[in-house]
Amino acid sequence: MRKVTITLLLVYLLFAISVSLFGVGEKTLSIGGSAAWRLAESRSGIIEMDKLRPHPVLALAIGGNSPGGSGANAGYDNARHDNAMDMSLSFDEGRADLFADSTGHYRIISAAGAGLSAADIRWARAGNGAALFSVAAAPIGSAFPIALGSAGSAGPLALEACDRDALFAAGRHIRDFSLEFWLYPLNMENGEQILSWTSSMPAQKFSARTASREYFSQKIQCAAVKNKLQWTFQNFFSAPGGEKHINLTLTGDSTVVPKTWSHHLIRFDSDTGLLEYLVNGKVETIVYASSTGGEGGEVYTPVIGEGGSFVLGGRFSGLLDEFKIRGGSSEPGLQKYAPRGGRMETRVIDLGERSSGILKLEASGGRIALAGRSVRNEYAGQGDFRFTDNSAIQFFIRTADNPYRWTDADWRPVMPGTALPAGLNGRYVQLAAVFYPSGDGETSPYLEELRIVYRPDEPPLPPARLMAVAADGAVELSWRNSPSADTSGYLVYYGLARGEYFGESAIIGASPIDAGKRTGLRIEGLENGVVYYFAVAAYKGNPADPLRDTSLNVGEFSREESARPLRMAE
Repeated sequence: MRKVTITLLLVYLLFAISVSLFGVGEKTLSIGGSAAWRLAESRSGIIEMDKLRPHPVLALAIGGNSPGGSGANAGYDNARHDNAMDMSLSFDEGRADLFADSTGHYRIISAAGAGLSAADIRWARAGNGAALFSVAAAPIGSAFPIALGSAGSAGPLALEACDRDALFAAGRHIRDFSLEFWLYPLNMENGEQILSWTSSMPAQKFSARTASREYFSQKIQCAAVKNKLQWTFQNFFSAPGGEKHINLTLTGDSTVVPKTWSHHLIRFDSDTGLLEYLVNGKVETIVYASSTGGEGGEVYTPVIGEGGSFVLGGRFSGLLDEFKIRGGSSEPGLQKYAPRGGRMETRVIDLGERSSGILKLEASGGRIALAGRSVRNEYAGQGDFRFTDNSAIQFFIRTADNPYRWTDADWRPVMPGTALPAGLNGRYVQLAAVFYPSGDGETSPYLEELRIVYRPDEPPLPPARLMAVAADGAVELSWRNSPSADTSGYLVYYGLARGEYFGESAIIGASPIDAGKRTGLRIEGLENGVVYYFAVAAYKGNPADPLRDTSLNVGEFSREESARPLRMAE
């Protein structure tokens, strides 16, 4: 029994020793979590979300807009780089007085009344916010109120073209175009007006009686009629000669349900004259802007009059989001999250020691689906971030010992929680994460924290017991081996002041001198009567490497010694 007890005790001690030695020298660097996301400085299509987990998480931006900063800049770059985009109102700015067209083609001329405000991300269909009309007393920062203002009390948002490149600038001849928005009506009462555009078009005739040119009005109007939207185009489409104009009306077949988001798209094909109205991606009705009213006649196209302006939400109660006009035909963007996903890259991170070995990448997070104030949050903890609905996060890493030579470092895909392939070594490391939405575009993965587990390639310890013996014009140095088994050699430093080793007079060369694996060195060519100071450092690496300054891993200096060369009596 006593032997069994002793055996068990020995086994326990061996186990305890092995556990204590396991992971010796390993370090962990956290990104996100309690450390926040300051290191995640490059984000495209990615936003930071609070209140989902104990710490802020990174997730896909709704609609694919990336704050870049946040607020007023949300979606700015996307709109600026879409050459077909003519107007883009994301309503992500957080305040109604900051609403702006991110293309720069149109300016806000009125954001009138207390009935216009900004809804936050919980109510947005895309991006970080939406325009909220006719809810003067709504506490938007909390819950959406049940009792709302009535139609007719809204504060409209008015815009006008501010440069000649705008599609709706005076005198423009438009060919293909599309107009789209997301709508969340509260009541859908008859007569509610979501959109109105008006201008004055000079007539071809000149009035001799008044000695002035006659004008007629142009109008585009979108209004509620029996729980459906009706579009009216008055004198908007003109014959090639400009003398004839037609009026067109399109009424949707689908009922627009109150307190439900729906997508609305008008698009025009100038080759055929086809004008289509789509609701949630489904064609509701079509008409032809042509001399025959059908396919095959002479096509009428839009010609823009003078003094044109848009009014959004003039008589409307509800939410409006992602109002866009493009100079070309457009497919409806119905998915909450852009299919292309988003990408985050960290800044270049200094691990402190060259050739540090990256052992593992750990990540924690989950996936989220937003529907109004309803949030479906599935926390997955640590995993591979590949979900059954095809939402996923793919991780990449690259390393280098020189922070200015990233073009030589390739991105390598890695799987969180698994041992990384050999060769991921370097003082500097950078991580990237690509976020992909679910197949239906309604779910986003999110990332709460990233952790880099690495083992620093620490330099060898300094040699012990450095000794310096003066001679005629020289000093004899000797030292003991460094206790570090991976020492490749020693560098000898000398100079004329304590801690300043910039000597140049030695025959063997300027400081530092590579002594290789020797534990002694005679330095000749020194001036007699002058005190010299010496230190030795151990190194790892190959000193013959042309990139010596970055290839050698040099440790700390040994204890400093000094000596004064003297000419000895004969």
